[in-house]
Amino acid sequence: MDYDLLIKNGQTVDGMPVEIAIKEKKIAAVAATISGSAKETIHLEPGTYVSAGWIDDHVHCFEKMALYYDYPDEIGVKKGVTTVIDAGTTGAENIHEFYDLAQQAKTNVFGLVNISKWGIVAQDELADLSKVQASLVKKAIQELPDFVVGIKARMSRTVIGDNGITPLELAKQIQQENQEIPLMVHIGSAPPHLDEILALMEKRDVLTHCFNGKENGILEQATDKIKDFAWQAYNKGVVFDIGHGTDSFNFHVAETALREGMKAASISTDIYIRNRENGPVYDLATTMEKLRVVGYDWPEIIEKVTKAPAENFHLTQKGTLEIGKDADLTIFTIQAEEKILTDSNGLTRVAKEQIRPIKTIIGGQIYDN
Repeated sequence: MDYDLLIKNGQTVDGMPVEIAIKEKKIAAVAATISGSAKETIHLEPGTYVSAGWIDDHVHCFEKMALYYDYPDEIGVKKGVTTVIDAGTTGAENIHEFYDLAQQAKTNVFGLVNISKWGIVAQDELADLSKVQASLVKKAIQELPDFVVGIKARMSRTVIGDNGITPLELAKQIQQENQEIPLMVHIGSAPPHLDEILALMEKRDVLTHCFNGKENGILEQATDKIKDFAWQAYNKGVVFDIGHGTDSFNFHVAETALREGMKAASISTDIYIRNRENGPVYDLATTMEKLRVVGYDWPEIIEKVTKAPAENFHLTQKGTLEIGKDADLTIFTIQAEEKILTDSNGLTRVAKEQIRPIKTIIGGQIYDN
C-alpha cells in the first residue's frame, strides 16, 4: 500500500506501540506495525508519543477584537494544538469576518457564536438584552454550518448588568430552536448565583471555568467541600470544562474536587494574547501539566484534550486515532523535569513532568514545534 505519510515506532500515552498511515488527509491505517511505502516516513525516537490532535475548546482568537484576542496559529499549531474552538469572541454580526480570517490559518478553527450579536466588544455584552436576537443567531448557525459548533453565554456579574439569569434563559431557548446545538456557559462572580445557573443547565451543556476560586464557584469556602448543587449538576451530566484563563483556575478547588471524586470532563485554556504572553496560561500543554499536578493521569489528560472535546462539540472527524478520521495528530514527549506552575490566584505547585509537543500534523501536513 502506498501512503502519503507513515509514522513509525510510535506509542500511545499508555505505552502501547502504534504506527499510523495517512493518505489524502485522512488516517488510512492504525496498527502496532504497518508495512508499505510512503512518500514521507517519520521514524520516532524511543520515548516519543503520538495521539489524536489536541483540541482546545475554549480560546479567543479573532485578531480584530480589542478586549480578548489572539492569532489561531500562535495558540494552535505552534503549541501542538491541531484544533481550536473560539468561545464566543464574536456574535452573529461579526462571526463571518472571523470565519474569513480563520480560513487562512494552518490550525483548524471553529467558533461558538456569542448570543450577544457583536460578541465581546465590551465586558458587559449581555447587559443590553436588545443585542440578544435569536433570529440573528439562527442565521449565523445556518450560514456557517461547518464553522459554528455551538453557542456561548457568559453568565457573570461584569457581563450581565442587571439582567440576572435572563440571558441564560434566552440562550437555552436559542439552543432548543437550533437542534439542541451545544451550549457553553461561562461562570464567575455573582450575580447570577451559580445554583441558578446550574439549575437551568442540562446534560451535555458545557460549564466552563469549573474550578475557579471565586466565592460563587463550586467550592463552599466555609466547609472546604464541593457544594451539593454542583454535585447535582455534575451527576446529571453537565460537562465540567477547565477554561483556565487569567482568573478562572484554582489548584485547591481542583484538588478538593478530585479528592471528592469530581473530575473535569475536558481541559481547555481560555487563552488570549495577554495570558499567553504574560501567563498564567501560556499554552494548552502547561494547562495539561497543571491537571497532572492536581492528580490526573496522562492517559485521561490526553483523552480530555482529544476525544472529549470532539464529542462535546460534535467534531465527528476528530479526536481519535481511527481509520477515516482527519489526519490531525500531536507527537510529543513527557520529560521528567521540574517546573513551577502558577494558577489564576497565584497558588503554585511544582510539576515533576513536562509534556512537550514536538510535531503537529494537521490534515497530513507536518509542522515542527
